[in-house]
Amino acid sequence: MLKVRQALLTAVQRLGDRVDAEVLLAYALSKSRSWLIAHADDLLSAEHASAYTVLVEQREAGEPVAYITGRRGFWSLDLEVTPDTLIPRPETELLVEEALERIPISKTVNVADLGTGTGAIALAIARDRPLAQVIATDASADALAVARRNASRHDILNVSFVQGDWFAPLGDQRFDVIVSNPPYIENHDPHLNQGDLRFEPMSALASGEDGLDDIRRIIRDAGRHLLPEGWLLFEHGWNQGEAVRMLLCNASFAKVSTMRDLEQRERMTMGCWSVSKDCGSS
Repeated sequence: MLKVRQALLTAVQRLGDRVDAEVLLAYALSKSRSWLIAHADDLLSAEHASAYTVLVEQREAGEPVAYITGRRGFWSLDLEVTPDTLIPRPETELLVEEALERIPISKTVNVADLGTGTGAIALAIARDRPLAQVIATDASADALAVARRNASRHDILNVSFVQGDWFAPLGDQRFDVIVSNPPYIENHDPHLNQGDLRFEPMSALASGEDGLDDIRRIIRDAGRHLLPEGWLLFEHGWNQGEAVRMLLCNASFAKVSTMRDLEQRERMTMGCWSVSKDCGSS
């Protein structure tokens, strides 16, 4: 019988990643990663060792850890994840941070999250701004089912989910803040055939020859759904900042700016809806 530390060492050698090895063993044992440290000399049962081997083999074959375990942490939430949804990523938390800066704590505001997937962005905002009324859209009924379960699991009541493509299910509703993490990878980007991306829904990843097709649609239609001085914020690729700033300026957005992630890559851009063409960008 193997000890916990021995099983982890073998998995790390096979996977080349200690975090993945720990997450999978913690999942197999229904324990926390901190438990693994405190119980490194505990013996694994044959059943647990066998289950762990299967999980490691799945990861070796390239399957994302989030899909293997069905969970991914995002913001302050532990979210259900399935192959019907994009896997929430840490860099998207920057979008949440910037949105919260524009949503008062003590005032009722209307927020829309377009292409919600697991509901990660909508639920993070709704939890931290309980007076906000959040509506999240997605074209995928299966993704919305996941998002609804995540909302129910965390008892977040100030968010609702509607099915449809981007703004389509929102009618003539207008919002103080609109957020989105849309597809933004070029259709023929070789990364789509590498790593975790191979397993994620293509509709949530790729968007035209330059990756900007869905961002163009969102910017084009956002003015009809934003209140005066309302904000549009969305994530994009590291090399798309200049292009999306121009798109926002040309669409009558003001105060256009791009924020960088922890690796100093241009990661998200925002603009304030204005009928004026005086658009200062940065």
